[in-house]
Amino acid sequence: MTIKRVILGLLTALAVLLLGQNLLSSWSQPQIQSRLQLYQTNLVLQAAELQADPTVASAQAALLGDKPLKAALEQYETVQKAAEKNLQHTEQLLEAATDSDDRKELEASIAKLQKLLVELNLNLGTLQSVQNNSTAAQTAWNRAIQQAGDNPQLEPLSKTAASLAGLWSNPPQVFPDVESRLKQNLTGWFRNRSLEKLYALQQRQTALQTLQAEEQPLARRAFNSLAIVAGVPALGFAIGLGILLFLLGQLIWRRKSALLNVGNLAPWNTPWDGEIVWQVLIVGFFFVGQVLLPIVLGLVQQVLRLELSDLGERGKAAYILANYGLLAAGGLGVLFWSIRAWLPLPDGWFRVSLRGRWWLWGLGGYVAALPLVVAVSLVNQQIWQGRGGSNQILPIALESKDGVAVAVFFATAAIAAPIFEEILFRGFLLPSLTRYMPVWGAIVLSSFLFAVAHLNLSEVLPLMTLGMVLGFVYARSRNLLASMLVHGLWNAGTLLSLVTLGQGGS
Repeated sequence: MTIKRVILGLLTALAVLLLGQNLLSSWSQPQIQSRLQLYQTNLVLQAAELQADPTVASAQAALLGDKPLKAALEQYETVQKAAEKNLQHTEQLLEAATDSDDRKELEASIAKLQKLLVELNLNLGTLQSVQNNSTAAQTAWNRAIQQAGDNPQLEPLSKTAASLAGLWSNPPQVFPDVESRLKQNLTGWFRNRSLEKLYALQQRQTALQTLQAEEQPLARRAFNSLAIVAGVPALGFAIGLGILLFLLGQLIWRRKSALLNVGNLAPWNTPWDGEIVWQVLIVGFFFVGQVLLPIVLGLVQQVLRLELSDLGERGKAAYILANYGLLAAGGLGVLFWSIRAWLPLPDGWFRVSLRGRWWLWGLGGYVAALPLVVAVSLVNQQIWQGRGGSNQILPIALESKDGVAVAVFFATAAIAAPIFEEILFRGFLLPSLTRYMPVWGAIVLSSFLFAVAHLNLSEVLPLMTLGMVLGFVYARSRNLLASMLVHGLWNAGTLLSLVTLGQGGS
């Protein structure tokens, strides 16, 4: 065994150890999906206050449903139960944890879940009260007060719960500073319903009329946001489903000559062996991303005395972009160094050409991925029950209100990530694997590694599904621009939905 293989073996063991730790730590992290569902539910509630408009009546019925209040209550109760289970599980992990870093991460997760549960009960109580279920409403608000306990960070929410319980008690109680508390700690539909109750009790007709007048522009904005978040993907979903049905029909009719049959595709002419593939993945991706970069960035933070939590939205966005840029530079540098001996490469390697129908493959692949990933995600949610973590960009983008920060997030997710990841996983890994297995096997294995590399357990199945679409598009088009387009559209669509949800119902 050569020294190089010994070093690669040690680095592989280290990479597997770190990868396992990251995946296990993601187990205790909440998914962002439940938060997205709640944000969309809040938009539905806000949009339901829109006065009847015959020009969009059918769209309103389709987007809002028949009973938006009932649907919202069921959604909140579902998320609440999942959050309670997640909290219980995380507390059990904390009891068993011995490593100080692990304990800090688990304690941070517990704090987030406790705050989430208090917020859920605040809103659940308002939903119950508006539906004239005062007993359930008071129970929810009392539960919020108990969950907040004597935690000073949750004290504003606890006082808000007490204020809400007072407004809907019999007889009503109006506490001091209740109006400012409601405005500060509630948003959207929940804030307006609470203020509406307060103004009615205080017989402040002018304030009540102003509130009702201000609500219509908010309802219109929420409706428009829903059209973007739900309507546009629904159209793409329908088109994608049609494409999939066509491809399945073609596979049944034509069999060997069908587009879905990748068994007849010729493998790439791969001049290097598996050791080079091993070297690029372990050194260029895992070692650079999981060992070298954290050490370098940690030293930089110590020297500059920087804390990521202290950075503003623009600072966090710039940090994430810089981090990803360094990862891409390191990974591509190792890739070039590893295959430089075979330059110029055989035809078909890393092909990027504006000629041909690559854009059609890209658009078709994107809409075809929608129904596939959505179907897998629905099953995936039942498996993980709100656990498994999410990409670090997603929650930051969801809460971002800064246009420059959002633009930087888009640059990272919709441009930088597709270019680097498609060059590495589709441009290099997939073709290299065809030296040892058929094209369809290379697509599956490269997709699995692509999904695992994102370091979140809950995202493995959906990302593997997306990776298989990306692999199929690249294998058929033999043009990296096609898979880059699919990848870029997917990430851009995800971020657009996040930003729209985050800003639409405030």
